[in-house]
Formats: sequence, C-alpha cells, structure tokens
Amino acid sequence: MHVVIIGSGIAGITFAEELRKLQPDNRISVVTQESHGHYSRPMLSHGFSRDDVETKIILKPFDALRDAGIEVHGKTEVLTLDRDGKTVLCRNNTGEFTLNYDKLVLAPGSDALIPPPFQSSSELFSVVNSLDDLIELRRHREQVIETSGTPLWAVVGGGLIGCEVASDLAKAGDRVILFHALARLMERQLVEEDSATLLKVLQSHGIEARLNAAVQDFEKIGALYAVKLQDELATGFHGVIVACGFKPRTDLARQAGLTVNRGILADEFLRTSDPDVHAIGDAAEFVDGRLYAYIMPIRHQAFWLARFLAGEVKEPWQPPDFKPRAKVHGFNAAHPYLF
Repeated sequence: MHVVIIGSGIAGITFAEELRKLQPDNRISVVTQESHGHYSRPMLSHGFSRDDVETKIILKPFDALRDAGIEVHGKTEVLTLDRDGKTVLCRNNTGEFTLNYDKLVLAPGSDALIPPPFQSSSELFSVVNSLDDLIELRRHREQVIETSGTPLWAVVGGGLIGCEVASDLAKAGDRVILFHALARLMERQLVEEDSATLLKVLQSHGIEARLNAAVQDFEKIGALYAVKLQDELATGFHGVIVACGFKPRTDLARQAGLTVNRGILADEFLRTSDPDVHAIGDAAEFVDGRLYAYIMPIRHQAFWLARFLAGEVKEPWQPPDFKPRAKVHGFNAAHPYLF
C-alpha cells in the first residue's frame, strides 16, 4: 500500500512514523513545502527570547526521516489532486511529477488568519506562522537593535498566539504594544477572571495592552510603521506582527471536490467525503464543528489513524481529555481553558 501524506507538521510526521512502525512494508511519501525539516510549530511563538531557536526548533531533519524509510519531498507544491485516478500532481525545483496513492492523508495545517481590511497591506506587517517567518523576523530584529537600539513592536491580536508572541518579545527585552479589538484577552480560551490575570501579567512585563482597540489598517512612515485605529494613528513601530488566529488550509481539498466548511470535513474515522482520503490536524473539522488545533489531540489523531489503517483499531476516533495552556511567561490560569 502506498500512503501519501500532504504536510510535514506534527500531524503528518507523527502519522508517518507510527505507520512505518506498524507496517514497515508500506511505501510512505510525505509532500511538503517546508525545507528546514520537521519542526515544532508551537515553539515559533517563543522564538525571540532564545538564541538557538533555529536549531532547537527542528525535531527531525528530513534526511533522518528518509533514513527511516519515509520518502520526503521537500520544497514541493501540490498542484492538483485527482481522486478518480488517485494521483497527486506535484512540482519542485526539478519540475512536475506525479505520485499515485492507495490512501491519501491531508495534514496541510493552517495559515495565519489575515482579516480582510489588512489583506491589501500585507507588505506592512509580518506573521509568525512558519520557521521562515520567524527567521525573517529575527533578522529584522537584529538589524533594528544594531541601528536603533531597543525595538518597539505592535502586536495585533490578543488571542493565544498574540499574547504568547508579545510575552516572548518582552522577555527578549523589546518594547511591545498589544492591540486587541475586544474588551478582554484570550476571550475564546479564558474565563473573565483569568483574562484579567493575564492582563496584569503582561503589564508587569512592560507590555502596554490596548483593549477595545480595533485596528483599521497600517502605514509606513519613513523607516517606521504606524497602526491606524478608529480615531488615532499610533506611530513609531519598528515592526508590526498580526496574530489574529488561524485559517485551515482547505484549497486543495476544495479544488478536488471534497466537502469543506471552515476546515476539511472529516467523520469519526477521520475520513473525508472520499473514503480513501483522510484529514488530520488543525485543518480537519469534525461533525460538531470543532477543529483541534492543539498538540495533544493532533498527535492522538495521528496515532489513531495509523493504527486504523494498519487494522489494529475499529472503533471511531474519540478526542482525548486534554488541557490547553498558553505559553505566556509567568501566567497560569486558575480555571480550565474553554474549548
């Protein structure tokens, strides 16, 4: 059996390695646009206060996966999925090629969510969604420190990622203003009491948190950046980071005629509307509308699917009990996170 996996994140690589253990005779191919290797995406939001993050974030080089018998096609784009022919058309720097599959696993992950008003100004802000994003931001930060001293950042979005990034920049010694459109931080994950505690923790780190501050757009004034609010222009920033959530990568599934909502719809056996195509990770949406964008349930999906395809389990996948936790320096929630 040839199993093709699209995506080299936690979902795709955990699944590939587990299936390799269970069925070593299977051919397993991973297709990914990444080039650095299999890395820890959750570490991205802590990528400013550590000098060695570019190496420590790599969990396994692609060559190590190849040595373990897993084919990895890095720096490779998937052009089309032909479900009738059960083929995936790909392209890398050597040209186009086709992979035939018996089972296809979609683990494409997600992109940073860019609110529509910001989309025409993409050259004026950064996101922290990939190792390439982080490397570029770290280089920019080093240049600012060399030429101007302590950087001043605008972080737009007071959800999980925005608070983590703001916290880590402050720990690295930078100045940060955090803009959030709503009245409290991490309102999707925290009860009001914990949101208030989080605000105090961020403020104790020197972060200015501006709530009820709906950002409208951005400007560049000379070498610095400005954030447009409803009735104010906040200026003097060395960089702007937009952290407004995530958007599951569904384009390929949609183009192939699979059922897509917010994510790629999957049943209790992690099957899409095509029984030979499965979906796992934070791009998979379940019948209750949930997307499990946390490490523990994603790894649980990957392990379960490997055992299912190996014939070792027949019961439907059930999400495990898990406790998400924000990686904000010095913050601990007193109540369970909302999910």
